[in-house]
Amino acid sequence: MNTSYRQFHSIVGLIIMTSTLATLTGCNSMSPTVNSDSHSAVKIVTSETLAMPVSNNNILGDKVSADYATADYDKRAQGYDWVGVIVRADGDQQIDIKVRSRSDIKKPTCHFDGKAILMGQDTAHGTIFQAKVNDSTAFFQFKDDTLIIDSPDKYALNYFCSGGGSLAGEYKKLAVGLEI
Repeated sequence: MNTSYRQFHSIVGLIIMTSTLATLTGCNSMSPTVNSDSHSAVKIVTSETLAMPVSNNNILGDKVSADYATADYDKRAQGYDWVGVIVRADGDQQIDIKVRSRSDIKKPTCHFDGKAILMGQDTAHGTIFQAKVNDSTAFFQFKDDTLIIDSPDKYALNYFCSGGGSLAGEYKKLAVGLEI
């Protein structure tokens, strides 16, 4: 029973991951038809404007670099346990991720240090990074001030937390830095 549930869960996760990848790939794969019987020729238009200046700012990093936390972070004064994620840009295609949990009055339940590589971005899905964790893949999706950590193998994300916890879940962007 438990083995078939795991197999089913793995198959569902694989299907979700495959459809997500197909959707992300499909979002950017359109190309215009040129000189076909049903379409007129494409006119090439040149611009007299200069190229945009190169910026030293990491725009991608500026979008995702922040501190994030679970909903219970707001209730930390009442003793609630919480998990926080510190995300910093590490170049224009990679981020540095640190996951920490409450350690002031409780033994920390989650700890993770890693790097994730840009997988893709668009308006429908936000910005998605991926990282290898425990022979599996973890996805870090940033959209609308929310970070969602997920994996086709949910058990791979349990390794970094004790007491049945997991890195998988939703984290909200904090207005101020994370208080560990």
